[in-house]
Amino acid sequence: MPNMSLKKNEMPSQEPHIRNKNFDEVALGYTEEQALDEAKRCLNCKNKPCVSGCPVQVRIPEFIEKTAAGDFEGAYQIIAQSSSLPAVCGRVCPQESQCEKLCVRGIKGEPVAIGRLERFVSDWHNEKMQDSKEKPASNGHKVAVVGSGPAGLTCAGDLARLGYEVTVFEALHTPGGVLVYGIPEFRLPKAIVQKEIDGLKAMGVKIETNMVIGRVLSIDELLGGQGFEAVFIGSGAGLPRFMNIPGENLKGVYSANEFLTRVNLMKSYRENNDTPIQRAKKVAVVGGGNVAMDAARCAKRLGAEEVTVVYRRSEKELPARAEEVEHAKEEGIIFKLLNNPTRILGDENGNVKAMECLEMTLGEPDASGRRRPVEKPGSEFTLDVDCVIMAIGTSPNPLIKSTTEGLETQRWGGIIVEEETGLTSRENVYAGGDAVTGAATVILAMGAGKTAAKAIHEALSRTAG
Repeated sequence: MPNMSLKKNEMPSQEPHIRNKNFDEVALGYTEEQALDEAKRCLNCKNKPCVSGCPVQVRIPEFIEKTAAGDFEGAYQIIAQSSSLPAVCGRVCPQESQCEKLCVRGIKGEPVAIGRLERFVSDWHNEKMQDSKEKPASNGHKVAVVGSGPAGLTCAGDLARLGYEVTVFEALHTPGGVLVYGIPEFRLPKAIVQKEIDGLKAMGVKIETNMVIGRVLSIDELLGGQGFEAVFIGSGAGLPRFMNIPGENLKGVYSANEFLTRVNLMKSYRENNDTPIQRAKKVAVVGGGNVAMDAARCAKRLGAEEVTVVYRRSEKELPARAEEVEHAKEEGIIFKLLNNPTRILGDENGNVKAMECLEMTLGEPDASGRRRPVEKPGSEFTLDVDCVIMAIGTSPNPLIKSTTEGLETQRWGGIIVEEETGLTSRENVYAGGDAVTGAATVILAMGAGKTAAKAIHEALSRTAG
């Protein structure tokens, strides 16, 4: 019997007053009973609108049908045919604006909890099954992948399955890109990322860390003396943006990138850790995206008495996932919306002591379609803080562009590519993910990695033929 309930099964989670003091995963995952019940809400629509909303085209109704029948391993294998990182996507993908947005059940109620079901079957597989991934027979071709984030890992995995000798070059000392340095443990446990990386290694993918491409080796050297026939650039967008307001050089002002890297990758929240981080009492986080929510919630877990998100638009325009905003509010994060910083004030020792802000109103829509924030004259006020975290976006590091002749980029740094293939202005050089789009979602980066892998395979197959 189908389950015609208008509401999703609730996701079990830690209580807010407990979880805002630890870095354990917030969402606890469905039980088998909840997963079976939720899967039966799917109508298995003939035209499958949810699939068209998935950037990697997971066969959603098919995996949910298997789940409803209790064949959890069969469900996992269907997902794994399209997604290299199913346990990751089940946790961090914005399903509400993609697959679930197009779910027919969402017309008169809540959509099927596609992401929660993806997480359930992935976790079930990881707990119950022993992966026996083997290295496919080599086809004799070598491909280099720059960056081990979601775009790079997806491209590497798809090519490895086709027999390519793939080497991933990662700038940091640990692979995983934004999955390990950007997303907190309480949203994405790092053991899950490591398991996915171990699976790629089992298929023969080589990962070289501490390799800053553009410094240690150039793209030209990879294509030349290193013997790679194609290169995929998935180096992300790790260059933080600032507001260029007075006081941004004071002690206690962080970019969200630095703050989250210290917390997530370097584990500075642990006692006696070698990586220092300020344990502030009153923290302001400037921005309204998922990164801002992550930074605010981390600051709270580090012991801040008061954490305030300052955002220049209204709640309706907040770009963060609704679930992340809801979790932040539950954990005691304060939201000062329709406000914008104008200056950060310091004490005699150069430490942050306050932030001056202006109230805003919303005017006409800008190029993004959102109503443009307009300053409200005479509305200045001061926020008492001792730490400010800037979470207003990132752009690609210019290092690869500056060391690669003929690589065309946008004015803001994004690499220009052919949409259908990911091919750049340089022959045999492809790119995708945040290095092309600027900061976006994990699943969009994965989609770009899949697109480029397919194009690389087609191009090198033609050359071999």
